[in-house]
Amino acid sequence: GWLIFAGAAQFTAVSLLGTGAGPVAAASAALIINSRHVMYSAALVPRFRTQPRWFQWLGPYVLVDQVFALGTGNVDADDVEWRSYYLGAGGFAWMAWQLAMGVGILIGPVLPDGLDLTFAIPAMFLGLLVVGIRSKAGAVAAVVGAVVTAALWQFGNGGGLLVGSIAGSVAGYLVDRRSDR
Repeated sequence: GWLIFAGAAQFTAVSLLGTGAGPVAAASAALIINSRHVMYSAALVPRFRTQPRWFQWLGPYVLVDQVFALGTGNVDADDVEWRSYYLGAGGFAWMAWQLAMGVGILIGPVLPDGLDLTFAIPAMFLGLLVVGIRSKAGAVAAVVGAVVTAALWQFGNGGGLLVGSIAGSVAGYLVDRRSDR
């Protein structure tokens, strides 16, 4: 609905509930998938720290993968410009998600059963990855994260994505730290 704004978690929870999994399993999977937002939040602390209190409460609501990628790429903006950019990206992403859900609610019942969007989430992450690589550390993080995620993907429930994200982040950090020496 309009209150929940978490695409990958929503896809997973709805899929699990549709296959007969219980609400606790669906909610647990959604929490695991959304745990990547802890890393996103940590990366954005320097930007959020200098923002007004109202933004510190509103900004996290629109923190999704695309907004994070755009927000971390706009490094030269001052606080006011960055806040406007972030909220513009977040507002657009939220409206696009609501529109897509509305269309899905309307046309979903008439689509063939075999047609699904399992490719959509990995394709979106791949697009963000390609656009977001700007350094050697970023490239290492992307490759390590992708390899670990692919290796663990068979275990399902988003665990491979979480472990891959952490492994990629650590690898990128280590390369960045080593290049600072």
